[in-house]
Amino acid sequence: MKINVWFGITLLFLILAGCSPEKEQSSISLNQPWQFYPGDHIRYPGTEFNDTTRATISPSKPWERQGFKNLDGYAWYRCTVMIPSSLKQQGYFHDTLQISLGKIDDCDQVFLNGKLIGENGMTVYDERDPDTSFAESYGFWDKPRHYLLSVNDPRIRWDEENTIAIRVYDSGGLGGLFDGPFELSMLDLEDYIHFDAASAGFDYGPGNCLTKNFTIENRSSAEGFQGVLSMNVFNTRNRSCLFRKDTLVLLEPGSLNTFSFTIDNIPTSPVSAEVSFTEGASGIPISGILDLPYILTPQVSVYPRINGARVFGVRPGSPFLFKVPATGKAPLSYFAENLPEGLNLHASTGIISGQVNEPGSYFCSLIVENSVGTAKEPFRIEVGDLISLTPPLGWNSWNCWGLSVSDEKVRSSALAMKESGLIDHGWSYINIDDGWEATHVDGKIATNEKFPDMHALCDYVHSLGLKIGIYSSPGPTTCGGYEGSYGFEQADADSYASWGMDYLKYDWCSYFRIAPTPNQEELEHPYRIMEKALLSTGRDIHYSLCQYGMGKVWKWGASVGGNSWRTTGDITDTWESLSGIGFSQGACSQYANPGHWNDPDMLVLGWVGWGPNLHYTQLTPNEQYTHITLWSMLASPLLLGNDLSQLDPFTMNLLTNDEVLAVNQDPLGIQAIPVVQNDFYQIWTKGMEDGSSVLGLFNLTEQSLNLGVNLQELGFGERYGIRDLWQQRELGKVERYFEIRIEPHGARMIHLKKDMKDFVKQ
Repeated sequence: MKINVWFGITLLFLILAGCSPEKEQSSISLNQPWQFYPGDHIRYPGTEFNDTTRATISPSKPWERQGFKNLDGYAWYRCTVMIPSSLKQQGYFHDTLQISLGKIDDCDQVFLNGKLIGENGMTVYDERDPDTSFAESYGFWDKPRHYLLSVNDPRIRWDEENTIAIRVYDSGGLGGLFDGPFELSMLDLEDYIHFDAASAGFDYGPGNCLTKNFTIENRSSAEGFQGVLSMNVFNTRNRSCLFRKDTLVLLEPGSLNTFSFTIDNIPTSPVSAEVSFTEGASGIPISGILDLPYILTPQVSVYPRINGARVFGVRPGSPFLFKVPATGKAPLSYFAENLPEGLNLHASTGIISGQVNEPGSYFCSLIVENSVGTAKEPFRIEVGDLISLTPPLGWNSWNCWGLSVSDEKVRSSALAMKESGLIDHGWSYINIDDGWEATHVDGKIATNEKFPDMHALCDYVHSLGLKIGIYSSPGPTTCGGYEGSYGFEQADADSYASWGMDYLKYDWCSYFRIAPTPNQEELEHPYRIMEKALLSTGRDIHYSLCQYGMGKVWKWGASVGGNSWRTTGDITDTWESLSGIGFSQGACSQYANPGHWNDPDMLVLGWVGWGPNLHYTQLTPNEQYTHITLWSMLASPLLLGNDLSQLDPFTMNLLTNDEVLAVNQDPLGIQAIPVVQNDFYQIWTKGMEDGSSVLGLFNLTEQSLNLGVNLQELGFGERYGIRDLWQQRELGKVERYFEIRIEPHGARMIHLKKDMKDFVKQ
């Protein structure tokens, strides 16, 4: 069966013409300091307004990253620019001026010389009401902004100064303009011809071949274009050609044309495809680079191997459930030595269940056998006050299904986690996010029609050897407008325990109605109430605080019973979001330890969508390697948010590398810290329980980077053996220094040990 998957960032066709001297002459840059006005006022879009005393801001970075902290709500950007009439002679048709404003977080209205010319996510600006509300706050922030005006539009003042004013609304987290480009230009050929690789995907065919489908749309309703379509697939490191084809094509007006290329094998090193269309009459080329998926994780061995955490925490008398994660040629048989009294291991499923009443540390051994060998690993069971001694690995419904989640989708996700083999690498949680709630009936929370029997659902998930989680809010309603737990905390906790829940995500949401401008005590109060309620149930329930990092929650989350706490706003599947969140986590590193984890939000890999309509992640393959590498270094909960029924070979390669996951699950439980941070690369280090260290090396640029690493400058000794954890192979011994290549927006994960013989033998 073929699986359609798109690996890459919406086919970022980087228009080469945009970098040429001709393009520079045909455009006017707006990437300059703009005047900045926090707040909102009816006068801000006007041309007569005096900007001279206002703060300036760069349009290329969100305002929080330029010193405007905790600024949510409205703000204005303003700049003036001379628009020469000679610009009309540029472009392909000479009839339309384009104003490009990068991306804007979240919503915007754009004014030229005091007149509205366009908006995204907002109602029309009403001069009688400066507090005009937005039609919608979400779904616009990661979309490029391009506003078009006829050259005859009277709002344009040719050969004069023009004022551009942008009214921005930010609903939380980062806000303002970012990314790019920021320019004025005439519509050119590349604005009419649109390449799209996001709507289709890669097909993984017989014989390990890989096919990429994409479309070319002619957005002109009147003009057809004829030219040559060239496809060139090559190894990015040595430029060796894997596929080459030139085709004469005719793009009819308004047409959508489908093309594809195929390579014989899924790459095991970085590969790129250059696709270009050269229009015959003008000779204008439109081209760009698409990164293809490449698989670094070696295939699972036929020999038995025990994966996952080496420690497990449970409270005395609480139900115990642990599936021994193991791989190897089926069938596998499971055994254990020195299990504490009250626990039993099922020999064919590997599920340990029961309960332990006596507190203490129990040192056991897990054993897995098959027809070709035996694996044995130490396993420690801690019976005491702490649970979640390693970060949770699992799945959450939000980034995939949003409010359309249902019993059927949760069951199918749980079954997919088992049948795909993710369970054999330590993935264990299936968490229901918002959208399951009805109302409180006789003081008890009821489920809506999408979840007819929550107890039966929990039993089903547990029967697979998995755990299950639930969602609520301390406020009257959840973020999705469903019933919250306010005033019913103990009753809700009792319901979760009686159903068999193992995880609670407790999302601040409407608690702002109770505490509009919360002080420290008010930030902590609702979470203390639910902590007490959960503890009284007698069931171990991982307590996940979701309040977006307010009040530096990492400093006090453990004191209110949190096992993990969100340190940031919601993540989305863009490099800006991923890098902005991930590389800001150093400030909270010291507060992570066993049972208490910083949570920079869920993973955005595979097919996501935040609702019933899914798309493949916009992250490039390199960025997806960075995602897993960084989150593993951060000892973060790893919660998938994708459709588990569409797991392709590349995504499975990301999620089943046991040496990478072992860094996340290390029993020492410390979070990596940054030791080098600049605009080009970052280096993070993480200490491991066995005394070794792991380096995360990250390339922040859009070019390949040969990074020199001086171990002494990083605080290490002189002589080490180094191992590439993604490729699971030793790279040799180094003295003080080594150099390594990192792909654009990519990462390398290097294990440092003083003695090479200590490395795991494969």
